[in-house]
Amino acid sequence: ETDAGDYTCVCGDKQSTASLAVHALPVLFKEELKNEEVQEGASVSLRCELTKAAPVQWKIGSKVLKASDKYQMRQPGTTAELFIHDLEVKDA
Repeated sequence: ETDAGDYTCVCGDKQSTASLAVHALPVLFKEELKNEEVQEGASVSLRCELTKAAPVQWKIGSKVLKASDKYQMRQPGTTAELFIHDLEVKDA
């Protein structure tokens, strides 16, 4: 999308200009989340991969998760990762 704009070819005192529009492709899941089973008190890492870098939001049910000592989020490039520490039964 950042390549969109007006481009000009100049030759001496003549020039030709064209406008370039770039249509964004939708973000898709290249690798989806996988189910996990872990012991109470342990930590778990959930990850998914997108077709291109885009902001993600992590939720449990309808509750949006915020970064804390319990929840850590990372997003290197197209991979989104959620780390959950000190798991409790209610985290299922």
